Amino acid sequence: MIARFSPFALLLAALLSAPVAAADPVVDAPDGAVRGVQERDMRVFRGIPYAQPPVGERRWRAPAALPRWDGTRDTTKFGAACMQPKPRGPSIYAWDLPAMSEDCLSLNVWAPQNAKGAPVFVWIHGGALSSGSGADPLYDGSALARRGMIVVTINYRLGMFGWFAHPALSAEAPDHVSGNYGLLDQVAALEWVKRNIAAFGGDAGNVTIAGESAGALSVMYLMAAPPARGLFHKAIAESGYMVSAPALREAINGMVPAEAQGVDLAARLGVADLAALRALPAADIAEKARATGYFPFPNVDGKVVPRQLVDTFDKGEQAPVPMLAGFNSGEIRSLRFLLPKPPADAAAYEAAIRAGYGEFADLFLARYPAKAIEQSMLAATRDAMYGWTSERLASDQAALGQGAYLYFFDHGYPATEEWNLHGFHAAELPYVFGTATRTPPLWPKIPDNLAERKLSEAMGDYWASFARAGWPRAKGWPDWPAYADNRGFLHIADVPRAGHNLLPGTAALHEAVVCRRRAAGNIAWNWNVGVISPPLPPKAAGCQ
Repeated sequence: MIARFSPFALLLAALLSAPVAAADPVVDAPDGAVRGVQERDMRVFRGIPYAQPPVGERRWRAPAALPRWDGTRDTTKFGAACMQPKPRGPSIYAWDLPAMSEDCLSLNVWAPQNAKGAPVFVWIHGGALSSGSGADPLYDGSALARRGMIVVTINYRLGMFGWFAHPALSAEAPDHVSGNYGLLDQVAALEWVKRNIAAFGGDAGNVTIAGESAGALSVMYLMAAPPARGLFHKAIAESGYMVSAPALREAINGMVPAEAQGVDLAARLGVADLAALRALPAADIAEKARATGYFPFPNVDGKVVPRQLVDTFDKGEQAPVPMLAGFNSGEIRSLRFLLPKPPADAAAYEAAIRAGYGEFADLFLARYPAKAIEQSMLAATRDAMYGWTSERLASDQAALGQGAYLYFFDHGYPATEEWNLHGFHAAELPYVFGTATRTPPLWPKIPDNLAERKLSEAMGDYWASFARAGWPRAKGWPDWPAYADNRGFLHIADVPRAGHNLLPGTAALHEAVVCRRRAAGNIAWNWNVGVISPPLPPKAAGCQ
């Protein structure tokens, strides 16, 4: 006998047997309740505001606290990217940006389902302080968060909106300084983490700040900034550059003061007072400021940035926290705009090096020989900017008695070899975040094979272990030696390998050059490397 069921009974049975969708997660945080989305085992909250919108009269002011909001805020979509100029042409780093707005001070949280007292990983995006967003798919925090962390990515003001200094802005500010608004935004985001992250399952007493390129630059400035002290407990700097910065009002290191740069920029924009500047459309500012050649950068104001980074670290005044730092073998392969025009031949190359490096010329030429001009120029700029900075960070933190770990990312795959981009700038990011399938459209495609996945798993584990406990470990892979152990480092090529004494003598050579330039007081130590180096200043006290 065949059983008969009514259509209603069949529908009811189907509904009862269907998997139950997880309810949208709601967190009642001190700053206000938020509703996110459940993505597998991950609670994700996007576009949480952490400060008042810096618009109108708040343009070019320090970020202001946002009062607790009523009700439950929807945080299922990313907030707007901060204002930035549109990309000028094809780039391996370029995304189709989401909506842009000055109202952009938001952050995103990835929290494991049952997180409680979890370490917190706060990511600061790169982009030369002029582009990028915490919403870039490359920075999706899911894979890292599944290692038992809370991952937070942030937006901060960019370009002229984040770094513009001007005498009138300084005059109206309570501390009589201006610029550095993007850095203050980052501090405000960390203050939000301190107040609110426990509600998401995080430990506000175990926060790691991390970033790449301009994000790593930001990490260093946060380590030096008094307002950021105590808001984080570990630091990761990937491809950071400890270059000279302008002072707010003084002409130092051959650089125009930041306020004077601001006066000139305002004149180029055709406005003369703050009211007119604040009335300019945001999109016009983003595009026109770039057209003037304006380059955003922190300034030494004596308050937020007490002194040059290198001076702060020399004095041991930076945050005494464990440090993980490193750089990539092919940094400049994707940043060739940093290179000057090559000399006509080997003789011209050698002559330029001898004119610029004086008694250090033989040491320079031994490392960067005239017989291979292109490779020498790529390596010299890499080592002077990123290599020297990474080793200095590791050395200075080790001198404070903190755990310090150095890496050298030297990994390639078929697409990078075909395009001559082996170990290019930022190439480590999809391995750290586990986002090989979420790279920008023109990024060299990472093969989907076991070797690439295993390398990504190892790097994610090392980074998560450091954020959790202050030392990088990955099960099944070599222990990462501390820098204090005979200049220990991790060489990340086809697989991670422990090593000692990376590029012997190279960091010392560039330290000696920087020391002479600092002592002279009228020379920057930025991208003036190799054949465009100014003549080496005479030996000074404390320098080789």
